[in-house]
Amino acid sequence: MIQYSLRCAQDHRFDSWFQSASAFDKLHAAGMVSCAVCGSTEVEKELMAPRVNVGSEKARTAPEAPLSAPANPAEQALKELRKEIEKSSDYVGRDFAREARAMHSGDAPARSIWGETRGDEAKKLIEEGVPVAPLPFLPTRKSN
Repeated sequence: MIQYSLRCAQDHRFDSWFQSASAFDKLHAAGMVSCAVCGSTEVEKELMAPRVNVGSEKARTAPEAPLSAPANPAEQALKELRKEIEKSSDYVGRDFAREARAMHSGDAPARSIWGETRGDEAKKLIEEGVPVAPLPFLPTRKSN
């Protein structure tokens, strides 16, 4: 895994993890890397310094905080947002674009949904006036 510091065309700065440098390049070329703040796909890598973990033997063997505990207020807010979205809306998976269009056109009852779609399909939804927004997390089944 590799962590990159990223910046979008609107000068929003954020970090994101990728399986490898080539995985980032492939996703970026496909327009699938988007700003965590505004959703723009005009994203570039920022200058970064490598992180090297050093410390005493005690620090290296000390138990770490649980991975599920938020490290800061921003992570806590994201955790609460995810919990609220999962509680109050329907996960439609890869049918997101179809479901969103159907609700927008009146062919399906309006309700809160979330799911997955390709970047180009999300752009089409926006161009069609369908109100959508990117979420700052992946479905549970896709996260480690």
